Amino acid sequence: MPSKKELLDLQFIDARHKLIDLAAFLDRIDRHPGDDDHRFAALKTAIPILLSDRPDRARAVLESFSDPSTELPQTAPFQGATGAAL
Repeated sequence: MPSKKELLDLQFIDARHKLIDLAAFLDRIDRHPGDDDHRFAALKTAIPILLSDRPDRARAVLESFSDPSTELPQTAPFQGATGAAL
């Protein structure tokens, strides 16, 4: 099993890149007019999970984007997925 230092040596630059990319996306959202929607709200819900010390952050982030309902709707409001629960 690799040490924390070995993992950081291998993956830090990639993780850093992803965080900078996310920050740039959030900056672009802030610069444009219009209302936020459920996808932006889902991102804001997921970000604190990343900062937590829980050992299951990946699962928790995925679940924060998932629809917890168990009932199937009679009709779909649209075709396709948005990546976050409505």
